[in-house]
Amino acid sequence: MARDQLVVLNALDVAKTQLYHFTAIVIAGMGFFTDAYDLFSISLVTKLLGRIYYTKSGAPKPGTLPPNVAAAVNGVALCGTLAGQLFFGWLGDKLGRKKVYGLTLILMVLCSIASGLSFGSSANGTIATLCFFRFWLGFGIGGDYPLSATIMSEYANKKTRGAFIAAVFAMQGFGILAGGIVALIVSAAFDHAFKTPTYHENPAASLAPQADYIWRIILMFGAIPAGLTFYWRMKMPETARYTALVAKNARQAASDMSKVLNVEIEIEEDKVQRIAQEPANSFGLFSKEFAKRHGLHLLGTTSTWFLLDIAFYSQNLFQKDIFTAINWIPPAANMNAIHEVFRIAKAQTLIALCSTVPGYWFTVALIDHLGRFFIQMMGFFFMTVFMFALAIPYNHWTLKPNRIGFVVMYSLTFFFANFGPNATTFVVPAEIFPARLRSTCHGISAAAGKAGAIIGAFGFLYAAQSTDPSKTDAGYPPGIGVKWSLIVLGVVNFFGMLFTLLVPEANGKSLEELSGENADENDGEKQASV
Repeated sequence: MARDQLVVLNALDVAKTQLYHFTAIVIAGMGFFTDAYDLFSISLVTKLLGRIYYTKSGAPKPGTLPPNVAAAVNGVALCGTLAGQLFFGWLGDKLGRKKVYGLTLILMVLCSIASGLSFGSSANGTIATLCFFRFWLGFGIGGDYPLSATIMSEYANKKTRGAFIAAVFAMQGFGILAGGIVALIVSAAFDHAFKTPTYHENPAASLAPQADYIWRIILMFGAIPAGLTFYWRMKMPETARYTALVAKNARQAASDMSKVLNVEIEIEEDKVQRIAQEPANSFGLFSKEFAKRHGLHLLGTTSTWFLLDIAFYSQNLFQKDIFTAINWIPPAANMNAIHEVFRIAKAQTLIALCSTVPGYWFTVALIDHLGRFFIQMMGFFFMTVFMFALAIPYNHWTLKPNRIGFVVMYSLTFFFANFGPNATTFVVPAEIFPARLRSTCHGISAAAGKAGAIIGAFGFLYAAQSTDPSKTDAGYPPGIGVKWSLIVLGVVNFFGMLFTLLVPEANGKSLEELSGENADENDGEKQASV
């Protein structure tokens, strides 16, 4: 039998949706807005970095980043994010969500600014400095994943908790959109101010000296939204679930939530101490008890996030083909350096507006009606179907009359990623684990996702190269080709469906009911099978 829940936690569970919920969404969501802006804005300026630092005199085409440099510039922040997810996830359970939340934000603001101020006496020196600061920027961003999700889940009521956590994650879509818009504005202003010929007309004159400011401004802008929310993050009280169940301070938990909910809440010090002393609420992450109760749950959240991000981050494989197919981006030699940034930003903004953002908000609207399990299973199913539909008749899609069909199929694949596992893999780990391990387990799940992202972004960049050595991109060895890469990604998504079966449905249940923290000792066996 489940025992009575703490009054302060029950008050949060049954609270009507009110202003503090939306305040929490905005405060946590602006962190995710900044995360997405910082992670995805680098792709807007890599072509410009190639032109500035790697153009060779007399070459028929403008310079591009060598494969190893491109991998470092694009991937170092993902590596930092993985490390930050593990470290700050653990720290959030040790020191509290609020204390660590401020640290991650300070790191993000400082490293965003420092990225734009990267310097060096040579091209490689500047890129190395940029990579150093991008790693630590990623480290701060990594902390935002477990902390934002955990804070929102612990503040939310159980009726609309899924929508609130998904809304925080959906701010990622607006961050990607904002990155494109900032790049559009900055590049348009510089293009208007400094008229230069195309590379084909005059290679030397096509790169205005002032273009070096563009990538710096775009990267540094990420510090602004993060800095704006710092004051409000520090004003947020610690979550009642951490204060009561982990710090074991019933008085502080009741006091904080009385102010937040504007109601008088009973202080239950004896009950908090009694709950804390029970063996069911004291086992650690590496204990047999955790493995019995939550081992399969953790396997489910880590594996599905890992598999999802392999497919999700592989989208970089096809963007250049899609942009060229629908004539969004002309050949590099037919543009000057600044206009190329404008065209890339325009293409990415349109994709975010038409595919990325709507998918996120479909999840927000429907997650508490359809449930996490259904949305995740449906998303993986359609991603599998569309990947195979692109792969099996791949030669058909490469023909010019069929390219628009390829774009539509591609867009649907990533619509169902966002209206599917891309959102639910973020939501569920913040709900199903005990409060004392919640941030840690979310961090482990998210880090598994970032490991998948690194494989998706870079492993498939090499794998998708043509089997014919004469047709590979400059500097890359032959691979298995795009068709077989798509087939492999379809299989990855299918395995995502299978591992989703390990993830429990959290819809409509309290966090303590899901984690077993309000279950009596003789109810432990039953909880282990939930």
